[in-house]
Amino acid sequence: MKSRRCLTRRSFLADTGMGLTGIALGSLLAREKARGSSGADQGPHFTPRAKHVIWLFMCGGVSHVESFDVKPELNKYHGKSIDETPHKDVLNPAKLNVVSGNPNHGGRKVLLGLSTGYKTYGQSGLVVADWWKNVGQCADDLAVVRGLWTTDNDHGAQLQFHTGRHVREGAFPTVGAWAAYGLASLNQNLPEYVVLGTPTGDCCGGEWTYGAAYLGPEYAGVRLNVDPKNPLPFVSPQPFGISPKEQTAQFGLLGRLNRLAGIEYPDDPALQARIKSYELAFGMQTAVPEAMQFERETEETKRLYGLDRNVTRPFGQLCLAARRLVERGVRFVQVFHGGGGGGAWDAHSAIKANHGQLSEQVDLPIAGLLRDLKRRGLLDETIVVWGTEFGRSPGAQGDGRDHHPQGFCAWLAGGGIKGGVQHGATDEIGFHAVEGRHYVTDIHATVLSLLGLDPRRLEVPGRRRLEIDYGEPIHEIIA
Repeated sequence: MKSRRCLTRRSFLADTGMGLTGIALGSLLAREKARGSSGADQGPHFTPRAKHVIWLFMCGGVSHVESFDVKPELNKYHGKSIDETPHKDVLNPAKLNVVSGNPNHGGRKVLLGLSTGYKTYGQSGLVVADWWKNVGQCADDLAVVRGLWTTDNDHGAQLQFHTGRHVREGAFPTVGAWAAYGLASLNQNLPEYVVLGTPTGDCCGGEWTYGAAYLGPEYAGVRLNVDPKNPLPFVSPQPFGISPKEQTAQFGLLGRLNRLAGIEYPDDPALQARIKSYELAFGMQTAVPEAMQFERETEETKRLYGLDRNVTRPFGQLCLAARRLVERGVRFVQVFHGGGGGGAWDAHSAIKANHGQLSEQVDLPIAGLLRDLKRRGLLDETIVVWGTEFGRSPGAQGDGRDHHPQGFCAWLAGGGIKGGVQHGATDEIGFHAVEGRHYVTDIHATVLSLLGLDPRRLEVPGRRRLEIDYGEPIHEIIA
């Protein structure tokens, strides 16, 4: 009788369904089957303008009036009650339509002047606060959306910014998950949806802010460690001294066992995700460490991202990793800053110190990312989104500002986005979105549209979505 130890390469590959090739094929077939059974179309629904997204999210609520929607009127009435100014109508109860969270948020009446200066940038004449002077120098590449509003005035708005839904409603697919669900992979050795940095805290959505909910775990964001010396703490290239040859054999056997189970449970999303995870983990062992090898970059590029300075290095590494990942085919890279708890940007007090320190950490790296993408020709095919869950109140909370969902801003740049555009507006003290009003899912619809996806054609039968969930593309900022 032939010994198992004497199996030839040919017989081994035959017995294990072509080894890793079989796993890859099985994973792809399972994926297409899952997509077909859900009713979603495969691939772009129309010609895409972009291939990738880098989603920069500042956790805690950045002050819109001291970033990209500067309000000099606040200096004029500093220390005065809104009731003493021509703007007293902003406190009309009919306008304060926040439906969730602490009712005290947004009701601060004594106005607080700006804690930083501001300057006009570019041919577009974009007014940007001094805390964001480096991004301001990229003004003519930005489309600033100033009429955003949301309905959660506590930090559950972090989840709302990513899914359109309240924390109390549970988990729903994020915009990154929809992108991964709708588009085929560009690199089978890397996840389609990557998460960098510390995400929002469990209080405010936690894993739901980069999850896939009912789409299945294979479309959720994959967290990566940007430590160049240990990018994959959960996937060791050679665990416990196992050789690559032995590991290949193990994966082949796992692939065979999983496919046998797949015959019995063809519609099990957890099994499909497991098959994909084994295949992906094997490829990531080489692909991810290579993507994080920052030493291969020039010294000039490292300086561009602020890797030569202690204050900017941590976020600079995240931004550089994001560029290297999209360069290698990752579809959606979500980069968090200030995550954990309610978020570091939650400046209820000492906003000058808080925002001054935090903006110094991120301003230079974000500008470096935009410049680097542009000079490499990647900005034309990569959408960069900068956002936060809500703004901060025009009224004072001591020497800080409270949560403010009635009006705030975000900006987009890159693939298919008009540069040098300012769309929408809040009133003169930054209280309400009054022109070009957009709920946060309009940002989602804009991004998905530029990726060639129609949110309605991604719908999963049996899963009810609200009309507002789909959003509407913001055509005024699309080139």
